[in-house]
Amino acid sequence: MTKAIGLLASLAIAGLATFVVSDARAEDSSAQATYKDIAATLGSVPSFFKAFPEAGVAGAWAEFKSVQLNPKTELNGKTKELVGLAVAAQIPCQYCIYFHTAAAKANGATDEEIREAVAMSAIVRHWSTVLNGMQVDLPQFKQEVDTVMAAAKAKSQ
Repeated sequence: MTKAIGLLASLAIAGLATFVVSDARAEDSSAQATYKDIAATLGSVPSFFKAFPEAGVAGAWAEFKSVQLNPKTELNGKTKELVGLAVAAQIPCQYCIYFHTAAAKANGATDEEIREAVAMSAIVRHWSTVLNGMQVDLPQFKQEVDTVMAAAKAKSQ
């Protein structure tokens, strides 16, 4: 009985592997369609998309296109790129910094807005270091933030 279960498990795994391999082949062919869409959208296929595994490039492009390049999302292009730049400055990623700076400018960001986004990322990093390093009590912190925000709202009305 144990041998029969082992044999069934082996066959199931082999069947799953075959299923996965045939899905990967389907993904390879969709990679070519993805490269065509990238070229049609961007004018060429940047090397960073070609460096991505073919099995995943369709998903990576779909995410990039539907969030970052989509003008109908909740954040406008300039805001998205300033957020991207702020994150890139903290990772740090020189590729991302270059890309998001250029994209922010292409979306109308001024040099001052770019400097402010980077400064905000530094401020967040600074306070994150202080709060985490000093192990500030999180529930108390949340209560204090809520109190400050309520006072600021009341003052603005």
